[in-house]
Amino acid sequence: MKTVIDRKSLRLRANVSHAASLGGLAVLLGAVVLSMARPEWATPAAVLMVLGFSMSSVGIYFANRWVRRPRPEDTMALALKGLGDPHRIYHYLLPADHVLLTPGAVVVIETVNLEGRFTYRGGRWKQQMPLGRALRFFVEETFGNPTARAEAKAEAVRAALQARLPADAAGMPVVPIVLFVNPNAEVTADSPPIPVCQPAQLRKRIPSSLPKLPPGKFEQVRAALDEMAGVASLSGSDS
Repeated sequence: MKTVIDRKSLRLRANVSHAASLGGLAVLLGAVVLSMARPEWATPAAVLMVLGFSMSSVGIYFANRWVRRPRPEDTMALALKGLGDPHRIYHYLLPADHVLLTPGAVVVIETVNLEGRFTYRGGRWKQQMPLGRALRFFVEETFGNPTARAEAKAEAVRAALQARLPADAAGMPVVPIVLFVNPNAEVTADSPPIPVCQPAQLRKRIPSSLPKLPPGKFEQVRAALDEMAGVASLSGSDS
């Protein structure tokens, strides 16, 4: 399987996360020192505290997304290990963060990297958060409705492909999947509209019964995804 990922962009985002976190802590420390050294400057010190706390919170939020290990793409690499050519996975380069090209479909994988209990029943998601996560609520990604997000991103990928492909290749199926990547997540999904799984079940959820595209049409789809991802300016790695 070929992996295509913009590692330079990921490193930049990680560096920005670190800078915001450390900068926020520095501003907070400065505010404390100012309030002690110059009590009459209580108002500017309070403003600095709010600014420092906000910067630090933003930094921690993005560090949880771009720095914390294992990262979603690392988890997927292990879960999909052994998939051979012509499978190809794109990370953070297309209208969806994770897109897997298979011989018969384009699979959009919407990841949830949160701990806790998650239940889908009667068309609605519910979550139960452990205390530790509740305390981190404002610095972690929001849960929302992952199936709706996956379907919306799949539609965006489908539309982008159709705009680049000839009519005879534009019918490539685009299949959304929700993947809970956090090892401390407990997931129960009763008749979800799209596949919902954890890493151990991911390979079984990849559609394998769909007919393979003829080689020429498959290459057109691959070339369109490569163009959308700007593959010419990136270095891919085999996994």
